[in-house]
Amino acid sequence: QVQLVESGGGLVQAGGSLRLSCAASGSIFSAYAVGWYRQAPGKQRELVAGIRSGGSTNYADSVKGRFTISRDNAKNMVYLQMDSLKPEDTAVYYCNAKLSALVEYDYWGQGTQVTVSS
Repeated sequence: QVQLVESGGGLVQAGGSLRLSCAASGSIFSAYAVGWYRQAPGKQRELVAGIRSGGSTNYADSVKGRFTISRDNAKNMVYLQMDSLKPEDTAVYYCNAKLSALVEYDYWGQGTQVTVSS
């Protein structure tokens, strides 16, 4: 069992920065692939950035060059550094952890609101 708690959201002006944190409880968190997703009002949830257990990363085209995902396995933490924020980045951001073994493990946090004003 893994529990995820996001923090770091808030209100920021366009062009500003925020750093989201995802704190995980539970063992072998380092084995999980972790993703940051976001959901804006009236839109589907979308993957923003992901980081695998080995450290490789991937990003949505809309955030490439502006967002950076990283993880600290010793602290069971995953971060999303968001720079050059735009109003269209406004959404609830969720942390997700997945592990495919004999069964699929899939956990979500409660989300943190990010609002970017123009």
